Amino acid sequence: MSLNRSEKEAVISDVTSLAAKAQTLVMAEYRGITVADMTKLRTDARSKGVTLSVLKNTLARRAVAGSAFEIVGDQMTGPLIYGFSEDAVAAAKVVADFAKTNDKLVIRGGAFGGKALDVEGVKQLANIPSKEVLLAQLLGLMQSPISRTARVLAALAEKRGGGEAPAEAPAAEAQAA
Repeated sequence: MSLNRSEKEAVISDVTSLAAKAQTLVMAEYRGITVADMTKLRTDARSKGVTLSVLKNTLARRAVAGSAFEIVGDQMTGPLIYGFSEDAVAAAKVVADFAKTNDKLVIRGGAFGGKALDVEGVKQLANIPSKEVLLAQLLGLMQSPISRTARVLAALAEKRGGGEAPAEAPAAEAQAA
């Protein structure tokens, strides 16, 4: 189905606004995926804040022109699904996780931080823990010295509390002798 000029301009402006807000772009070839699997992928992506779009490559190239994703314009060939996410790892994680269970989805590449990513780069980005997990790990590291200090102080208090009674006994024996 062909789009008229105004529809094409609307698609370009929508994708341009997506690209302006996004940190990551992941591209994957979807040839041979069933409608049910594609629906499952889109539902999973939506729940994780990832926008998946099937676009004409010429429109996608025009939409990302002048953005940080312009660097991958030459890779935009063939039937591709484009995943944009504001979270740095969400798009890569959604696409890579789906590709593990469905061999018809082939990761082609992507972009992050103004740099083009190859297939391995996208997979490495997908292996980075999510923002929530990283924050929890950071909080654990920050709490660790405090909890260790509390344990040491508790051990010292216990030692002093338990060590005072025997310390008095030898003093009493010394006075008796």
